[in-house]
Amino acid sequence: MKESYENKISFPKINSVGMEIVLEYTYTGSIKEESLSKDNIIEAFYAAEYLQLLGLQDFIMKVFKNILEKNQTENYSPELLSKFASKMPLTENNILLNLSVEAVATIPLNTVEFGRLSIAGLQYLLVCTYEKERPFATPEYEVFRYSAILAAKQVSNDAYKTLIERSILEKIEQIENSVQLENKNKFITGQQKVAKELEPLVEFIDFKRIHGQALVDIIEPLEIVPAKIIVNVYRHNTISNNSNRTYFRGIPITNCTNYVWDESACGSKLIIEDNGKTVHAQMVLVHTKVLELK
Repeated sequence: MKESYENKISFPKINSVGMEIVLEYTYTGSIKEESLSKDNIIEAFYAAEYLQLLGLQDFIMKVFKNILEKNQTENYSPELLSKFASKMPLTENNILLNLSVEAVATIPLNTVEFGRLSIAGLQYLLVCTYEKERPFATPEYEVFRYSAILAAKQVSNDAYKTLIERSILEKIEQIENSVQLENKNKFITGQQKVAKELEPLVEFIDFKRIHGQALVDIIEPLEIVPAKIIVNVYRHNTISNNSNRTYFRGIPITNCTNYVWDESACGSKLIIEDNGKTVHAQMVLVHTKVLELK
């Protein structure tokens, strides 16, 4: 091994942030929870996995879960998933990835500012939730809308502004209310480049879950989705009798998930968990006295 004759060892895939956590763990045998934050936890986990430090991996996953649970009002999961996608390959059995995907999936994408979730992070989200029975908060049309705008943002500011300012991609409420949609401003600056950026995402967008009017009036005229995909959806919709198909992938999450139980109004015999989303009663043991008849 070259380490036997060189005076330094190089880990080109591990940055200084991750290595700092590894060294602290190696020399002290433990890590303080406050040493990990949203800014370094992905790098630390990558370093621990790369060096096969199982104890450190387990601790990081525990802290990671706490970070997600404690920051409901300021959710960092889009940034964390983006960092994960930039550092680690897509594997189904990665617990940290599953936690990240689960957290982002419960946020409506139209509330996630562009720039917080990378296109690679979005791809991981779509792959891990495609045709899976997992909770998901975004209608499929909004998934396409977010993906298209994000793809345009990778191409140029002009392409991005075209989709934002000209309102080519209308809000889902207009579609559901059968508002007449115009596509006269369908031209997109750098259209072919936008289509190219969208390619890795399109495969994992379920266009069969998008309202037919949106396909005809909005998506097809944009010419950024392969015609073969659009035609296949038209064929499917023509012969399909599945009237129960929803506009959401997985298990739809509605706005009611924003409501939580009021601890002050629940009384002392109810236990509230999961940041106020779950409540159950305490188990009460009733002792009965058996009288022996003589």
